[in-house]
Amino acid sequence: MEEKHVQDSLVETVHMVRPNHLNAAGRLFGGVLMQWLDEVAGLVAKRHTRSNVITASVDNLKFIHGAYKGEMVVIIGKVTYVGNTSLEVRTDTYVENLEDGTRHPINRAYFTMVALDENDRPKRVPRLAVETESEKAEWEAAGKRREMRMRRKTEGF
Repeated sequence: MEEKHVQDSLVETVHMVRPNHLNAAGRLFGGVLMQWLDEVAGLVAKRHTRSNVITASVDNLKFIHGAYKGEMVVIIGKVTYVGNTSLEVRTDTYVENLEDGTRHPINRAYFTMVALDENDRPKRVPRLAVETESEKAEWEAAGKRREMRMRRKTEGF
């Protein structure tokens, strides 16, 4: 079975918050951010699996801070865990300061993506080479999140 590294499928996108992205409170609309996050998660999963993918679920979507008109939003996505036909993708969102390049976190989410074959049926995904201590910790935490997702599914949540 093929094995890939976390860095092999890493995706980073940058978006400028424009007036059409704002909600009534003048902040980045959560639905727009969700679209951007789903696109990044899909790109990460496509890179890892080299196939079409679908979003099965989104977990731990946490809004830490808002983003405002004219700010630069950076989204970084990476694979944290793989199962048989699915994988977990972590997305981290930052506002980047245009003056000094520092990044401040505003959002984090975990997506479960399913790889599809040419008949739109789930297919096996490449294994993930977990090398660094942070990758190992993320893998362990992802296993716990997976258990919670399974428990919620059986309980009807």
